[in-house]
Amino acid sequence: MGYKVVVVGATGNVGREMLNILAERAFPVDEIAALASRRSLGTEVSFGDRTLKTQDLDAFDFTGWDMALFAIGSDATKTYAPKAAAAGCVVIDNSSLYRYDPDVPLVVPEVNPDAVEGYAKKNIIANPNCSTAQMVVALKPLHDRAKIKRVVVSTYQATSGAGKEGVDELWDQTKSIYNPTDEVKPSKFQKQIAFNVIPHIDVFMEDGSTKEEWKMVVETKKIVDPSIKVTATCVRVPVFVGHSESINIEFEEFLDEDEARDILREAPGIMVIDKREDGGYVTPIECVGDFATFISRIRQDSTIENGLNIWCVSDNLRKGAALNAVQIAETLGNRVLKKA
Repeated sequence: MGYKVVVVGATGNVGREMLNILAERAFPVDEIAALASRRSLGTEVSFGDRTLKTQDLDAFDFTGWDMALFAIGSDATKTYAPKAAAAGCVVIDNSSLYRYDPDVPLVVPEVNPDAVEGYAKKNIIANPNCSTAQMVVALKPLHDRAKIKRVVVSTYQATSGAGKEGVDELWDQTKSIYNPTDEVKPSKFQKQIAFNVIPHIDVFMEDGSTKEEWKMVVETKKIVDPSIKVTATCVRVPVFVGHSESINIEFEEFLDEDEARDILREAPGIMVIDKREDGGYVTPIECVGDFATFISRIRQDSTIENGLNIWCVSDNLRKGAALNAVQIAETLGNRVLKKA
């Protein structure tokens, strides 16, 4: 016997990817519903070799459904997630709405799978920010070995992290560079994104950090260890899919780069591609469509005591969003619901 699963926001980039990954990973589905707003009612979406027509989120009754994977943003989630949870359907939410709620577990299954068991307080589990998810997959096995004191991370985040509008703006501006009569002014982003980088994701906070940077700090502490100090600089780059991160780690005890490489090779969810030669590393275009978080450029940092540098790349629509949500569903099923 399998599960009755709902995908909320099925016509968006992340919702479509959730359906793809559920099918790819052969998640045990007895029945599936694809929900969207009324304006998208009847839109067709793919689920493996099946085609589903979207149903109206407003009119949907979540009673009797096991899990709902939400990908509709915080405002809409605030309205619909409590309804689903109250009907007995476990919500796995991709928005930021519940990530910092102490009664809602924030889960990356390779890192803190036991946390799913805390879902019952609100019948909701939160999916972390895309930039955090891939980083903590890399940090956790190293932390278990040598205890991390401090992390300095700079991100290089793809435009798809801002949704379809972000991808379209990069595409349209890139074309306009070669056709100057067809100027495309910034709309989704604060400045031109084509052939540029923008050190600004989400809103600015009082201390000068952006909210994206704040998210990485708070979420890493909640998922891995509250004692870890984190400082982040988050940058939007002209890439369609795939977030990259340069991560500097300071440990409490010495960890040799060769041992770190071996640890990461054995860690769940990680693929190490680290050759000290031209092209012996992974770039964002190479990670697209893959489940793994890729680690390259593993090397000692001699400027601090017990320091290490790594380069981390992952498909932000997968591990940063849809894949992690499906993995949470798998973990919930295996550890708690146990129907399949």
